[in-house]
Amino acid sequence: MLKKFSKLVAALLLLLPLSAAQEARVYRDGGNWARDITGTLAAAKNIRIKVDMGSVRVAGGSQSGISYMVRNRAYTSSEDSARREFDSYKVSAYVRGDTAWIVAEWQGGRPHRFSGEFTVNVPRDTDAVKLETDGGSVSTTGIAGRVDAQSGGGSIHLDDIGGAINAETGGGGIDVGTTGGDLSLRTGGGSIKVVSSKGKISAESGGGSVVVVSGLQGAVLETGGGSIEVERCAGHVKATTGGGSIDLGEIGGPAEIETGGGSIRLASAKGPVRAETGGGSIELNGVPSARAETAAGGITAKFVSSTGERTDSVLETSAGDITVYLAPSLALSIRASIEVANGHSIRSDFSEIRVTTEGGDYGPKTVTADGSLNGGGAVLKVRTTTGDIWFRRTK
Repeated sequence: MLKKFSKLVAALLLLLPLSAAQEARVYRDGGNWARDITGTLAAAKNIRIKVDMGSVRVAGGSQSGISYMVRNRAYTSSEDSARREFDSYKVSAYVRGDTAWIVAEWQGGRPHRFSGEFTVNVPRDTDAVKLETDGGSVSTTGIAGRVDAQSGGGSIHLDDIGGAINAETGGGGIDVGTTGGDLSLRTGGGSIKVVSSKGKISAESGGGSVVVVSGLQGAVLETGGGSIEVERCAGHVKATTGGGSIDLGEIGGPAEIETGGGSIRLASAKGPVRAETGGGSIELNGVPSARAETAAGGITAKFVSSTGERTDSVLETSAGDITVYLAPSLALSIRASIEVANGHSIRSDFSEIRVTTEGGDYGPKTVTADGSLNGGGAVLKVRTTTGDIWFRRTK
């Protein structure tokens, strides 16, 4: 009987919050009141933090266990009313199985003038950290495993994360430093910035800007109306915005670029490029092949030699000039035309490209050009409704 009773007590203890090491202090803070809660928990593979309100900061380090500090503020002059608000916001900390939990939730109605700050220090080798807050900011640094961070509308900051990241906020910005895994980032309207990622990047904003400094496995970037900027990224890059500009640097694979009306600029790509804008200019430098289209803007494209298979290219604008830079060794078949060529012309540094003019001084005039460079090859079609076309030879 004694052995059975001991086992029952042990089982019950596992179900109770392990909060014996937790302490609380209420004190005057200027014209308001504050409550500090401090505590410790045994180390666990997983950390789960879920709070109804307040900012959350998690930092990984060399410690063997988990320590935490919670600071709540009640913006009232009465100590009694402040204590009632503190008592209605219950903070629990416990370990269940392989997961350490820190939970803060309202008991009854929510006060209107109340704030919370949660600071948690954990072992760096934690496998997974999951944080949720209904409205505050979130920050996590120094974690070897994966991180899942969610906020109802606050900002999210993540840095020095070894595993995959999933971060979502209703409207705040997302700032990511160095990471070792795949990224999935979503915000209802804030900006997104990624400094360095060894994994694939998926970033989506309802309207803010998106910036990637360095990515090693490709990226899919989307914003409802902000700008997109990538300094360098290996693999396939897809960038889409409802109306902002797109500026891509060194891309180690194919690139898909689309904006509702902004300008497009690409420094270089090692794969085929597709670029489309509703009305801005397009500048493509160092591409093996490209399909570029704008409704009202100029196009500049510089084609370079490529060891891979070269596909057909199309450059098209309704109203604007097109300038094409070609490496002397390229084997291409050129097809070019200006539909309304009055006052416009096709010029070329290549004798192989023949220019033909149709129409007279008193009617619409069209200009076309065709030719084969180095025996011909993939087709390069260049077309503008009204504008100049110039084929330039690169050194």
